[in-house]
Amino acid sequence: MTSLRQRLGGVATFVSSTAVTLLGLAMLTFFIGRVVPIDPVLKIVGDKASQEVYDRVFLELGLDKPLVVQFWNYVTSLLRGDFGISFSTARPVWTDLLDFFPATLELATIGVLIGIVLGVPMGVAAAYWREKWPDHVLRVVGLVGYSVPIFWLGLVALFVFYYKLNWVSGPGRVDVFFQGVVPNVTGAILIDSLLAGDMQVFRNAVSHMTLPALLLGYYSLAYISRMTRSVMLEQLGQEYILTARLKGASEFSVVMNHALRNAGIQLITVIALSYGGLLEGSVLIETIFSWPGIGNYIFSSLLAGDMNAVLGGTILVGTVFVLLNTFSDVLYRVLDPRSRGFGA
Repeated sequence: MTSLRQRLGGVATFVSSTAVTLLGLAMLTFFIGRVVPIDPVLKIVGDKASQEVYDRVFLELGLDKPLVVQFWNYVTSLLRGDFGISFSTARPVWTDLLDFFPATLELATIGVLIGIVLGVPMGVAAAYWREKWPDHVLRVVGLVGYSVPIFWLGLVALFVFYYKLNWVSGPGRVDVFFQGVVPNVTGAILIDSLLAGDMQVFRNAVSHMTLPALLLGYYSLAYISRMTRSVMLEQLGQEYILTARLKGASEFSVVMNHALRNAGIQLITVIALSYGGLLEGSVLIETIFSWPGIGNYIFSSLLAGDMNAVLGGTILVGTVFVLLNTFSDVLYRVLDPRSRGFGA
């Protein structure tokens, strides 16, 4: 009975902390929208509207009410999925987000997969050959990806591989004459083109996606490899590793079946953070490559002073990031017997 109460209490604490985090995110975006020197009424009516029209829209938006009431209305609108109307597209912001977010999700997913496939082996190798030349080389590769501005890498990559060598396609998701050719089923152009059986569109989409996906993958690889190295060094220093070696286990078995298996539990959180970081940090890459994702949408809306769209996109990305962290925490507790039970 006590164990059940502890579990229920742990779950309640876990859920409440997530709710408080999301509420804090909503509060932050709300006050950002209020301190930015952009008049939402003028964005709707224009600067040539009469004072009477201005005052009527001002009242309709509820801007005459106290900030506490405005914040309450803002939160209740968010809970209903009402992010307001985008001044740039004249459509509900939620509709725009549903159109643009799949492109970001597709790009970030491919980027984090590249980071996992290459970053984890790099981190394992760097930890195994600690302070030897493979470790130094791999750490430099990771350091460059982690420290060099990604927008600079994007511009250089476009100049070299697109403009000079013509190995890949340039900005955009597909060529202009391929836009709208395949039905929009999932929002992911690679999946939709495969579902439609149109390999020409698929190849063209891959060519356009190669550079931005590799750059995001490199950024993810740098973080994942560095954290994998750190976690693996911790595991390789444990007594159970020495015991496995004394029992005659091969080095491959010691590293892969013992150290990496235990490190994998911690790497779940690392990968989730990396994935969330790509969703957040795709603004620059999407802008450089004219990728029609949520990052480019937020950037364009910010330039246009469309705060409904900016705040809606920020709320969506922030919520996804919080949910990814929550999911990784739950998965960590499930896989690690020492932390099961939420309240144990």
